[in-house]
Amino acid sequence: MEYQIRPLQKSDNRKAFESGHADLDHFFKRYAGQNQFRHHVGVSYVATDDNTIFGYLTVAMGNIEVGEFQEKKSLPLNYPLPILRLGRLAVDNRYQGQGVGKQLLRYALMLALQQRDTVGCVGIVVDAKPETIKYYTKYGFQLIGEPLEGQIKVNPSPEPMFLSIRNSIMR
Repeated sequence: MEYQIRPLQKSDNRKAFESGHADLDHFFKRYAGQNQFRHHVGVSYVATDDNTIFGYLTVAMGNIEVGEFQEKKSLPLNYPLPILRLGRLAVDNRYQGQGVGKQLLRYALMLALQQRDTVGCVGIVVDAKPETIKYYTKYGFQLIGEPLEGQIKVNPSPEPMFLSIRNSIMR
């Protein structure tokens, strides 16, 4: 399966996308375009061959207080630190288990590295649903404790996790 990862385009057909997670599918079909093209509050990237969308991730800028995670030894303590917030990540049912999610995470890391070099970024934060914590841990994300400002409000509450650019195993 060959695909590219690129920003969502208005012309992309999102109707056939089914990840098995109703909230992720609903967001992608209904709100991803609005958030990106009208409100400019996040950008969705798709893994696609231009006919089929295999998966997507949505990212936005964010910040984190240094006291919220353990890597604070070498970081400035007086102001919020810039991060890339991973808002959503989903893979179509038909392509799960084929590495699409991992490639989307690698793409998010590449975006964080670009952000680091252009405006500053210390890492990626995701609000992981309880059933996805093990998945993100596998790629080096660590639980950071208290819910962060701007966290997605759902039950059960997601757990904030941090992936340091400095210590990433995904490179």
